[in-house]
Amino acid sequence: MQAKVLEKLRQFDTATICNVIELFEVRPRNQGFMTREIKAAFPDLPPMVGFASTATCRTFAEPPDHDVPKIPDLISRFDELSGPAAIVLQNLDTTGAAANFGDVFSNTFKAFGAAGLVTNGPGRDLEQIERIGFPVFYDGVVCAHGYMHLLDLHLPVQVGGIDVYPNDLLHGDANGVTTIPLEIAADLADACAEYAAAEAVVIDLAQSGAASLGDMREAFAEMSRLVANLGKRLSKS
Repeated sequence: MQAKVLEKLRQFDTATICNVIELFEVRPRNQGFMTREIKAAFPDLPPMVGFASTATCRTFAEPPDHDVPKIPDLISRFDELSGPAAIVLQNLDTTGAAANFGDVFSNTFKAFGAAGLVTNGPGRDLEQIERIGFPVFYDGVVCAHGYMHLLDLHLPVQVGGIDVYPNDLLHGDANGVTTIPLEIAADLADACAEYAAAEAVVIDLAQSGAASLGDMREAFAEMSRLVANLGKRLSKS
């Protein structure tokens, strides 16, 4: 995918991305985004945009007797992706899970161009990871890594209530994480600015300090009109 498309997508928050995806009518509005359990560890960082490099892992159960993949093995699969990797780790342990990641993993992934990491498990070393500006999305903090080991690489995983496939396009920020259907990514990037401009009709009036109720009714009507017109164009495309 062209780098300029990814850069455009990074200019908008994930909530706006989700709003515009809805207008394309390519999937139900209650699908494609992760549940609230998956939170941004560093909500002040810019949006993460990357392609899913998936893996399963365990942190409570001991590793099997046979060899298991290592982090360099996962990194070696990055060239299968359409752009920068977003690591997606599914922790298969549902109880007693220790940390899936820390500063060693995060520094290593970032060194090889990864855009961020998403997991249904906890992490640690957050102060060190924040200093390198590496976005992570997780479900909490645990001080120990237990028996952390990878299992399967680049197969479908389940994180945050959705299936994530290798090379799925992900967008994440303080609002959460969503997938972006690849077939609409370029048009989505162009449409987000128009959607934001429609919302600004209401937001700018609300922030003016001089809005009457009549003015606000008109502003909401105008915003709805602009969004509806945008939706008609996008759903046809």
